[in-house]
Amino acid sequence: MKSYDLNLLAALDALLSTASVTDAAQRMHLSTPAMSHTLARIRKLIDDPILVRAGRQLVPTPRALELKDPVHRLLAQANVIFAPKIDAGLARVNRLFTVRAPDGVSVAFGAQFSIALQEVMPAASIQFLSEGYGGVSALREGRVDLDIGSIQKKDPEVETELLTEQNLVGAVSIGHPLLKGKMTAKRFAAERHVGVTTPHPELAPVDLALAKLKLPRFVAMTVHSSHGALVVAARTQLVATAVEPMATSMQAFIGLEVFDLPLKLPKVPMLLAWHPRNTADPAHAALRNCFRSVLGDANWQRRPGPAL
Repeated sequence: MKSYDLNLLAALDALLSTASVTDAAQRMHLSTPAMSHTLARIRKLIDDPILVRAGRQLVPTPRALELKDPVHRLLAQANVIFAPKIDAGLARVNRLFTVRAPDGVSVAFGAQFSIALQEVMPAASIQFLSEGYGGVSALREGRVDLDIGSIQKKDPEVETELLTEQNLVGAVSIGHPLLKGKMTAKRFAAERHVGVTTPHPELAPVDLALAKLKLPRFVAMTVHSSHGALVVAARTQLVATAVEPMATSMQAFIGLEVFDLPLKLPKVPMLLAWHPRNTADPAHAALRNCFRSVLGDANWQRRPGPAL
């Protein structure tokens, strides 16, 4: 039986997730030439190119697409096996952990976080703060224990970990006219929309994609969270956009219909971020594992059918 380096599995997961040798190298803390050499080894072992050039980009082969989810799940299982055993002393940890995240995360997944934390640190508790609260240096200054989100700005020493990459989808009230007939970018843009205020000044991905098509949209209302936008959409004729797991987790409870957007959009990364002084802290490590167990890629609810 052949033996394989577990690092190759991690490298393959990074390559399949990013479809970029450079980005995969950064995730693995390797140089780009080293990652290119690793890709060559993987290609030889699997007997498949894995990534092939299409213009200036790399695209996955059919075999690579088949392997993406199984490889990610297998790597997650390996990480659990080789993770340090949780100290029984964690049961006595009495701490308040401050977690900064998009508002909808605590609404949609707060109960799961509470259950996961209770299993390992029953005397600990979580305080959720809104994304952007406290500024960029909140992790460095110890005012925030853990950041969750796209995390576009951070102090240079802050450690990050990619949990998942999510599709953006549309959401409307049940029976909305937009869902009658073929969904097109023009029909989508012509509707009245509800938007979300973000701490980042850049245009939202949906607006950037529509701008390329010269299709402006009218945002009739802006709210402070994706959760709020979904609630507004369920009770009006306004159209909301949100990450797929958030929309599907709320779909049945508030009366929504979720649909694929007729646009080519990048996936939205979901990251964990923390200050390196907490990396070796057993309690903080257990906290991070709780969020991995709830927000990890294999645990998101998926709708049937391919997303755009």
